[in-house]
Amino acid sequence: MGHRLSKIYTRTGDDGTTGLANGERVDKNDVRIEACGAVDETNSLLGLLIAENVPDTMRVVLERVQHELFEVGAELALPGYVKIDSAHVQHLERDLDALNDELPPLKEFVLPGGNRAAAVCHLARSVCRRAERRAWAAAGQHALSRELLRYLNRLSDFLFVAARSLARRDGGQEVLWRRSS
Repeated sequence: MGHRLSKIYTRTGDDGTTGLANGERVDKNDVRIEACGAVDETNSLLGLLIAENVPDTMRVVLERVQHELFEVGAELALPGYVKIDSAHVQHLERDLDALNDELPPLKEFVLPGGNRAAAVCHLARSVCRRAERRAWAAAGQHALSRELLRYLNRLSDFLFVAARSLARRDGGQEVLWRRSS
């Protein structure tokens, strides 16, 4: 395989545009670019989460998801390219169900926190929800796979359950919301 980036700066974005994967130039605030950016932020936060002390089974899922998020970004950046399908969504649902089966039923709202890994996971969840919103905005203007949108929705669900699981590790607790009087 050839080199992907032989020169890091190209100066082509100095005019406020960037290139889609098909070579088309679009504004840097194009809805597809906004969605790509939020997906990239999610992926970066997953990298931070993986650097924390997470169980090996969760690490394997998170690493797989990082690769899948590159495919999500490719779908956003290359009109007509489709890679994320129902099998990806179903795989994420199985991972989510396996984690959720180990947790007690949720009776209150959960605040982000509990420990560092859980807090990072909650941050990844909230950024993933932004990525989903941006992808829906892009879908309003451009053809996008419904499976991509479902995938991002399911990923934020997975990250919520993962955060709950991480908060309870080593005798820890989730931080539950207390209603004001």
